[in-house]
Amino acid sequence: MTAATPSNTETDEPFVEAFGGWQERSILIVDDEPGMRSFLQRTLVGRCSRVEAVESVEAASVLLGQSHFDLIILDNSLPGKCGVDWLQEIRELGLHNDVVLITAFADLETAIRALRAGAADFLLKPFRVNQILSAIGRCFDRTHLRRENFVLRRELDYHVDLGVDGLVGNSVALQPIRAAIKRLASVPSTVLITGESGTGKEIAARAMHYLSSRSANHFVPINCGAVAPDIIESELFGHVKGAFSGAASSREGLFFYAQGGTLFLDEVAELPLAMQVKLLRVLEEKKIRPVGAEREIPVDVRVIAATNRNVEEAVREGRFRQDLYYRLNVVQLHMPPLRERADDIPALAAYFVRQLSQQLGVPGQQPDSALLASMASYSWPGNVRELRNLIERWLILGSIPDVASGTMHAGTADDGDGDTSLEAVEKRHILKILAEAGANKTEAARRLGISRKTLERKCAEWGV
Repeated sequence: MTAATPSNTETDEPFVEAFGGWQERSILIVDDEPGMRSFLQRTLVGRCSRVEAVESVEAASVLLGQSHFDLIILDNSLPGKCGVDWLQEIRELGLHNDVVLITAFADLETAIRALRAGAADFLLKPFRVNQILSAIGRCFDRTHLRRENFVLRRELDYHVDLGVDGLVGNSVALQPIRAAIKRLASVPSTVLITGESGTGKEIAARAMHYLSSRSANHFVPINCGAVAPDIIESELFGHVKGAFSGAASSREGLFFYAQGGTLFLDEVAELPLAMQVKLLRVLEEKKIRPVGAEREIPVDVRVIAATNRNVEEAVREGRFRQDLYYRLNVVQLHMPPLRERADDIPALAAYFVRQLSQQLGVPGQQPDSALLASMASYSWPGNVRELRNLIERWLILGSIPDVASGTMHAGTADDGDGDTSLEAVEKRHILKILAEAGANKTEAARRLGISRKTLERKCAEWGV
């Protein structure tokens, strides 16, 4: 075979500078001609994090079973097996690596077969340095855009607000969370985030991802409780054509789209027990098996899980596997409820006002001291999410009587509308006075004619 000449490298160097962001990419070269392997290695080493070269599809299969490669440069004329035939085989096995097919003997039929088999590009030997770099660049760009479009569509489908920073504020309760996130971002360990619904578990996971060395790749979230049990395996791992009724074509799973990045498993305690076994194996082996596939595929994905349930209780009741719990719970991060970080409410409210006023197209007005005092005296069962919804309602309506009065009883389970019991009346009155006193418990206790200790005990009982 005829190899491209290394002399092209110098003349094309200014052109090559246009290709950046390959430092985290890996490439596998499959060619039986030593000169071509040497030329491609010299061209790509230094531009990519890892470049491997082998002379047969058998050797290539071994490497593909050991680690992930972003791209395969495949010669079509190989001893024992045609490159296109091998490409067809690995596609049927569930491997979705991008492939650039190179050949010295091209015809229309070969080109059509290569494209049908899933080749991303097709080059005729001999080729220049800029031609192979252009082909590689196009593959990387297409893959990045495909993953990015998929992730963005999911963001829209799940109504994830990318701009919400649940870590707004500087309360004492939030400071250790910030420190833990920064520390955890620098290591690849699995993390289990716990906390009530609406406390910002996904926000913490996103922060961990964007502060990490994986930030150039995607953060892919999935709500395990929102996916039907019979399709969760295909959703995570993908499937091959014909794997089940209706599988008319192969499909990549979320692990594929999170390659090199982070997969966030929200509500992980909702996974069926059978799926928990398979997830445990993935975490231990770093390999996935698409539904219907005959071989496992190496993956490089960091997994962060979250739940608002008591997982230890679920383990005792047999609803969650103990071995998976230990594997996920390498490090546990507990997100505090909003009632424990009431000092952050003014900062959060101001942040949501700025954000929502632009989205709604309404004037941005800041809550006054009375409204902030009402908020500070509320227990916030819905946490930060409830606060955001309340600010949106306030911006639309202009006022919220329940908040202004300091009761906000419509949002609590034990103090509903129309409750005239002595306990409910006492609670509303005490919270009203507390709000009028600007959340000053000493002043509120003086006005109520009770001791501060009594007031603090009642507030503790109400979660205020």
